[in-house]
Amino acid sequence: MLPTISSRKCLACDKSLQGRTDKKFCNDYCRNAYNNQLKATTSNTVRNINNILLKNRRILEHVVGDEEMGKINKEKLLQQGFRFNYLTHTYTNKKGNIYHFCYEYGYLPLEHEWYLVVRRKDEK
Repeated sequence: MLPTISSRKCLACDKSLQGRTDKKFCNDYCRNAYNNQLKATTSNTVRNINNILLKNRRILEHVVGDEEMGKINKEKLLQQGFRFNYLTHTYTNKKGNIYHFCYEYGYLPLEHEWYLVVRRKDEK
């Protein structure tokens, strides 16, 4: 049987491909490099937002500690780098109070720029 010339090229490095007809990359390195490049361009914004949310979560976790809740004033939160615009969800209780959450840690604005920080109990 005569060897056939392949017009298929690796998506990452443009080398000619041999082997399976559905092959897209010449090796694992090229496959990983190609996919990492795709993710890098589309996910910088998502990665940055997740980093901010995780930092907010760590700050709230530190306020609560081993307890179920704690209090802190706005100035201390800001000094630690807390960003109030970033949260994962809100919860309105029966009294109509709106809690702002970063994952399982939430805060409720109180009077005179104080905040009640709570840890949501595990749902089972």
